[in-house]
Amino acid sequence: MAAKEDYYELLGVEKGVEADALKKAYRKKAVQFHPDKNPGNKESEEMFKKVSHAYEVLSDPEKRAAYDRYGSAAFDGSGGVPRGPAGGGFHDPRDIFSQVFGQQGGGGGFGDIFGEMFGGADRGGRDGSDLRYDLEITLEEAARGIEKEISFKKLMACERCDGDGAEPGSKRVTCPTCRGAGQVRRSGGIIVFTQTCPTCGGSGQKIEKPCSSCRGEGRVAKNTKLNVKIPAGVDNGSRLRSSGNGEAGTAGGSAGDLYIVLAVKQHELFERQGDDLFCEIPIKFTLATLGGSIEVPTLFGKAALKIPTATQSGTTFRLREKGMPSLRGGRQGDQLVRVQVEVPQSLSAEQRKLLEEFAKISGDAAEPTSKSFFDKAKKFF
Repeated sequence: MAAKEDYYELLGVEKGVEADALKKAYRKKAVQFHPDKNPGNKESEEMFKKVSHAYEVLSDPEKRAAYDRYGSAAFDGSGGVPRGPAGGGFHDPRDIFSQVFGQQGGGGGFGDIFGEMFGGADRGGRDGSDLRYDLEITLEEAARGIEKEISFKKLMACERCDGDGAEPGSKRVTCPTCRGAGQVRRSGGIIVFTQTCPTCGGSGQKIEKPCSSCRGEGRVAKNTKLNVKIPAGVDNGSRLRSSGNGEAGTAGGSAGDLYIVLAVKQHELFERQGDDLFCEIPIKFTLATLGGSIEVPTLFGKAALKIPTATQSGTTFRLREKGMPSLRGGRQGDQLVRVQVEVPQSLSAEQRKLLEEFAKISGDAAEPTSKSFFDKAKKFF
């Protein structure tokens, strides 16, 4: 026969735990395993029942004493041990959940109870706001992908009250103004209208003593750090979503999301055109004339580029798959290289002499070439 699970271990507490700490531990476990937060998950539903049963036993002084002495056998009649006090029966886990979270009654379904706690407008719970963080990265980082640590301030669940808003040891009671309805009716002559209760803000409950740390808000502003993985291929305006890392909700509402909006710095050499990269490089006029091969920079190292004989200034060459990776996992972009032929700005006497001889041999005397061009251009004026 399988051994019974330890109730203290189920709730993650020590044996001598005090009532407030026990309740706080149960709240966390109940929220973690609640069926409405884990729809269709039989294991979570079973764990929810187990932690609720464990809390019911340990929160009752008489049952807890019996459990500490006899273990779970105190409540199943096994091993010749008398059944525990209170008739030996246990409540529906929904009832335990309702009592701990201050709800009235337990006849509703899991969805009714859980919905009231998590963001239900009729019970005052509000989801936390989404946040935006602008992050600047280099083109090299965008090409390779990178992990960045970011730091920002946000509203987080108060540690003192565990986000409940009530001072430890205090509790929530039914709002005296709306009597738990969350709304009040107002009459304006023959017209009767309903509005959110001004006392409880629509929650139907009032805190006996607000938390001294968050003043009943359940949230406090704190600095936090987060590691963000940036995939290769992102571009200006790319937006990354970090679920649940926005501001904490109130009264059990879900946390918002964090959106990281990327800005890629302008590069001194490369210009991005979609997934392609474009750059201009200078080459010697001798290389452009005679042809040859040169090494050109890419974001991933150097690449060889063949320059054909008689290459003209402004010619564009394509280096296949030397551009940006595709975010969608497709073919990597190309790198387009436009060459600009450099003309020497100064010549030695020997260089000048050789070039003049080359010009004579080629028939490239400056004056006839100039004359020929203007003769052709006359028809346009």
